[in-house]
Amino acid sequence: MKQFIRCASGIKMMAGISVLLLFLNGGFGISPDLEAQTPFYQGKTVRIVVGSAPGGLYDRWARLLARYMPKYIPGNPEFITQNMPGAGSLVATNYVYGVAKPDGLTLGMFQYHMYMEQLIGRKEVQFDLYKFNWIGSQEKSQMMFYVRADSPYKSMGDILKAKEPPKCGGSGTADNTFMLAKILDETIGAKINTVLGYKGGSEVDLAMERGEVICRATRIPVHFSREPFITWDRKGFDRHLLQTGRRRDEKLLEVPTIYELMNEHKTPDVSRRVAQAILAGDEFGRPMVAPPGTLPERVKILREAYVRAMKDPELLAEVKKGNMDVDPSTGEELQALVKEVMDQPSEVVERIKILLR
Repeated sequence: MKQFIRCASGIKMMAGISVLLLFLNGGFGISPDLEAQTPFYQGKTVRIVVGSAPGGLYDRWARLLARYMPKYIPGNPEFITQNMPGAGSLVATNYVYGVAKPDGLTLGMFQYHMYMEQLIGRKEVQFDLYKFNWIGSQEKSQMMFYVRADSPYKSMGDILKAKEPPKCGGSGTADNTFMLAKILDETIGAKINTVLGYKGGSEVDLAMERGEVICRATRIPVHFSREPFITWDRKGFDRHLLQTGRRRDEKLLEVPTIYELMNEHKTPDVSRRVAQAILAGDEFGRPMVAPPGTLPERVKILREAYVRAMKDPELLAEVKKGNMDVDPSTGEELQALVKEVMDQPSEVVERIKILLR
């Protein structure tokens, strides 16, 4: 009997010790197993850093994705956007690469021509595109070049013959206008006076309306999807002179391509290859990236959410309503594209360096 009582007391004491240890180990809080099952993104906020000013198509896409991507991320985090314009997205790209924490809570959307900044080795570049985690892109878009309709330039031929080159506006050396101006000079000898320093495309649009500049290059989807271009076209404010695709876009069937002009002007092979290398970046569209060092499992979650968001019927309905184009690329496709675009023959790279410095 006494042995039974001692045994029972021992069991009771051991049970008490077990309860105490459970308490000390957090057993009355969240168990380790339960904690492991809690989605990382639950209760978190994801920030999309946009390398251009509000109102442009980069900004519109970022805000659209900020509404739809959370639906497909376990934990349903909040998404916010932060505009960080400057130097044609160079400021934002440097920030996402070297300042933002690689915790999966900061994403970047910068102008696709950042690859060219790295390719030619600009000293301001503090990033390596190979090391970004590419999440996805919404479209593959070509450029178009246009002038004010009240200018004396009716065609690219008029610009070639002009005594004074037209004055075009841009934001920086990665800007569409700057790039296309250099390509036109290299391939057909057309001279463009590029005025840089505007914060973004919206500021260049205002400068055109004020008459500070008379021309600009933008993406074709941009021009046909938002103001002021919709009103400009309706009122005949601008005239379209050139497009950069290999084939004429269905919206610009009367406008020649740069490839047609290179054939017409018998552009030398090296110059043609330089143009093709620069224009290859059109495949990037409006890419979204995560900083280097972001955990692979979080990159996977973000990539999958991106793909699913781009197929969301409600998102696609908004895209159609906004006259926006959709031709998405996955993060894996963009990662492969980086290598394809960046690995250029040395002769082409050196010529591009000379051209764009």
